[in-house]
Amino acid sequence: MVSALVGFTSAFVVVLSGLTGVGADAGQASSGLLAVSVTMGLACIALASWTRLPITVAWSTPGAALLAATGPVEGGWPAAVGAFLVTGGLILLTGLVPRLGALIAGIPASVAQAMLAGVLFQLCLGPVTGLAENPLAVAPVVAVWLLALRLAPRWAAPLAFVAAAVVIGVHLATSDVALDPAALAPRLELTAPAFTVAAVVGIALPLYLVTMAGQNVPGVAVMAGLGYTVPWRRSMLVTGVGTVLGAPAGGHAINLAAISAALSAGPEAGEDRSRRWVAGVTAGVGFVLLGVASAAFGALVLLAPEGVIPAVAGLALLGTLAASLQAALADPGERIPAVVTFATAASGIAVAGVSAAFWALVAGLVARLVLGPARG
Repeated sequence: MVSALVGFTSAFVVVLSGLTGVGADAGQASSGLLAVSVTMGLACIALASWTRLPITVAWSTPGAALLAATGPVEGGWPAAVGAFLVTGGLILLTGLVPRLGALIAGIPASVAQAMLAGVLFQLCLGPVTGLAENPLAVAPVVAVWLLALRLAPRWAAPLAFVAAAVVIGVHLATSDVALDPAALAPRLELTAPAFTVAAVVGIALPLYLVTMAGQNVPGVAVMAGLGYTVPWRRSMLVTGVGTVLGAPAGGHAINLAAISAALSAGPEAGEDRSRRWVAGVTAGVGFVLLGVASAAFGALVLLAPEGVIPAVAGLALLGTLAASLQAALADPGERIPAVVTFATAASGIAVAGVSAAFWALVAGLVARLVLGPARG
């Protein structure tokens, strides 16, 4: 249950930001959060029960950050939903075609991580810009996050959200804004997908790449470090199917949990390693229950004072940004291609309707190819 609570509360704001970033209205974003929460919960239950391993599934947090940085594309929200379906299909293909998985693994880690860092950079400015725009509302959130990071690092992002909820409560009590009880009821809004070149190239491909490189591959590595071998094909099939099923309701992508995977697979889940799979099932149940309550979380976000929600999202992603930058710049011979990739992704430019994340990958690979013989 700790895994579910930490996983949900630390990043659901990022998911809502990503969905609204590519054109979802409040109802569609709430539907997407519900869909992705329930599908990842059911995937946790399915994989842990099927494999008898403490496998947990998460939504693609870097993918949501990518969506927030991408902005609306040609075709609007229906085109984004079509891109989510394509992403799910690519994840399925990764499980069915081993060569595709090998191709993704062949993308240089420095370039992939630099692309992810560039995508995250704009969102991580949220706490800074929020403090400048609305210091009275944002400063308590940042202060709680810093204190929690010192005393209870695992709970830093969730406690920052709790602080934000208190700030929102004070804001509601001292203003004329009213909370509509109907907005608290869970609801699904299905959208007929549309398929455009801009959405497939600018959303689906980068979303697939950051999901694979930023979540699935590290997720397997984390589990291996704890002594568990993740069944790759089954994991890709389950998460691919889950992504496809959740897409019409606005779910962007689900994948293997990475950092939070250790919560259900580590010693905290019990001394008997053969029984830790129960923690994976329980986490799945927790995600489903939190998904049912996701409309209430979404309604709370809509009522927040200026700057508070971007600050929470940025604080939740700072650790991921730091890890991505460290991985991107670890090899001195790879630093220039990595910096080219980072700068292109962080620029936020869209050329021919295609997002900066795609062009960042192209720029980094070209720089790496040209500089290859001279590197080091």
